[in-house]
Amino acid sequence: MEWVETTGKTLAEAKDAALDQLGVHEEDAEFDVLEEPQLGLFGRVRGEARVRARVRPAQARQKVDRRDRKRAERAEKTDKGETTRTVSDKPSAAQSRPAKSAAKAPRSAGSGSGAAAKSSPARESKNSAKSSEGENTVDPVQVGEEARRFVDELVAAFRLTGTTELISDGDDLEIRVHGQELGLLVGPRGTTLQAVQDLTRVASQRRLGDHDTRLRVDVGGYRERRRAALGTFATQMADEVKASGVARVLEPMSSADRKVIHDTLATIEEISTRSEGDDPYRRVVIAPANG
Repeated sequence: MEWVETTGKTLAEAKDAALDQLGVHEEDAEFDVLEEPQLGLFGRVRGEARVRARVRPAQARQKVDRRDRKRAERAEKTDKGETTRTVSDKPSAAQSRPAKSAAKAPRSAGSGSGAAAKSSPARESKNSAKSSEGENTVDPVQVGEEARRFVDELVAAFRLTGTTELISDGDDLEIRVHGQELGLLVGPRGTTLQAVQDLTRVASQRRLGDHDTRLRVDVGGYRERRRAALGTFATQMADEVKASGVARVLEPMSSADRKVIHDTLATIEEISTRSEGDDPYRRVVIAPANG
């Protein structure tokens, strides 16, 4: 995975710039701090923060060892079927009774301790099995199918006509909805589509405990059209900035849209881009490279 290097007045600003270029959330990125601003005389800050970042690599998927699971199941069955001779440390009900019933104590104590001994290993075996299963990585195919099923039901709930398609490339998953008159699922500037994507992630990734896959949702090819339109818009704004020498501040955008602006103008030498503000009002500034 390629690293990007960014700078800012503060460490947070440098990290935000890196996230804009990568187009991911902070949880999905890893940082390497190269330089931090130094505090000078009278509280003045000298220098700038410089970091490099990249999209956090997906961890290698752990393979489920079926033999270990089978051994745990056999051990559990053995614990349930065998009679143990372990003596319970707790006094039995018979031992606490008066002396006249003491003759029955050995049998009561033996049966009571055997039940306790049989239940304890079985319970530990189940807990260990659950623990080992919890460490296993969720299958991306299962995450994708759960996400596709949720979007299918969402389209039906909106009483729209459309078909869903799962596109998977390792840990990268995309649910595409094909059909006519699907604008209700997109909303103005893709705001509804972003909400649909967030809900889909909750219904699939969070519900299954998945932390590795990257899931996106697209409706009617909106994201590709949006990317092309933003690229054209960014080029027009860059031409205006070069002609006037005055920086232009764009409207607030999502991190994915800001990344399109940064990527489109990255190869233009006379132009520089940066992001300012906090979400959801964070916006791109297009400025002359020497300004």
